[in-house]
Amino acid sequence: MNFTFSDEQEELRRSIHRFFEDKSPPQEVRRLMEDERGYNLEVWNQMANQLGLQSMIIPEEYGGAGFGYAELTIVFEEMGRVLLCAPYFSTVALAANALLASNDDNAKSTYLPGIAAGSTIATLAFCEDSGDWNPSRISTQAHHYHDHYVLNGHKNFVIDGHTADLLLVTALTPVGVSLFAVDSSAPGLRRTPLATMDQTRKQARLEFSETPAYLIGNEGAGEAILEQTLQLAAIALSAEQVGGAQRCLEMSVEYAKTRVQFGRPIGSFQAIKHKCADMLLRVESARSAAYYAGWCAAEDSPELPVAASLAKAYCSEAYFSAAADNIQIHGGIGFTWEHDAHLYYKRAKSSELLLGNPTYHRELIAQHIGI
Repeated sequence: MNFTFSDEQEELRRSIHRFFEDKSPPQEVRRLMEDERGYNLEVWNQMANQLGLQSMIIPEEYGGAGFGYAELTIVFEEMGRVLLCAPYFSTVALAANALLASNDDNAKSTYLPGIAAGSTIATLAFCEDSGDWNPSRISTQAHHYHDHYVLNGHKNFVIDGHTADLLLVTALTPVGVSLFAVDSSAPGLRRTPLATMDQTRKQARLEFSETPAYLIGNEGAGEAILEQTLQLAAIALSAEQVGGAQRCLEMSVEYAKTRVQFGRPIGSFQAIKHKCADMLLRVESARSAAYYAGWCAAEDSPELPVAASLAKAYCSEAYFSAAADNIQIHGGIGFTWEHDAHLYYKRAKSSELLLGNPTYHRELIAQHIGI
């Protein structure tokens, strides 16, 4: 059992770090925040063709690189550090994982090669107006029609739902919750971008009216697929939160060393020292939780459900705390639009709620361990 990264994995980190530092500086993040599409197509293609990031966890038989979740954890950590604006989380952490969890060879052969090549942007649509992550709250209906199904209902808070080429949608059939593939050009589909607090991660509302859809996996298997997918997505999001928290720590320490007050750097004051030390402790603890959860996913460990929820709960709180402390340490300038601190604060808050807040995940942990 080895929890350290290999030399090859560390080289992967360095390569990705250099790429994202170059392609996602703060000014580019701010530009894409104002863009309705929300990502740079040229950078997206470079991620696929030069680094093979979209193919990371996709098996080689479907055009992927066949890496594991340890490598994906590195990718998401580095993405979170620079607030990368790209439909990567929706395409890889949600849609690709859902297809892999479906055990539907035909669906995997049809959709995964496009995702691996970067030519298909995909997402998973499962939340509705309540924002509840529980599959029992799904009300979108599906019924069989000739050689396919049709969907009626709506989905809300769908990440990159307005730009995705492929929509994986959960809906109810007489057998239970099932998963369906919907093409972005399908008739009866209406997509509306949503105004969000975190402008670096776009969301949309989807409406279905007799919209053609194709079953993924077995009818009634959607709940099991969704549960596994959300566990894996929670680990990816936790790693992303670690990267963001690490950057907040770096920003705070850099400022504390250079900001002079009363004739000396503010980092020499005990209150600032303690705040930075506490932030460091939370960031490193969050990193340990995210890495362990990533190892559980890579090894298909039976501890995966608990590790995923533990990581999501702790990393959410660590990131939000680090982002808030970063603003406090920067003082007045930290509250301005011109400073980047608020971008991390907004990402931290939205990520805290995405896929369930810490209270929700602590309840899941309690259920899994029988409390």
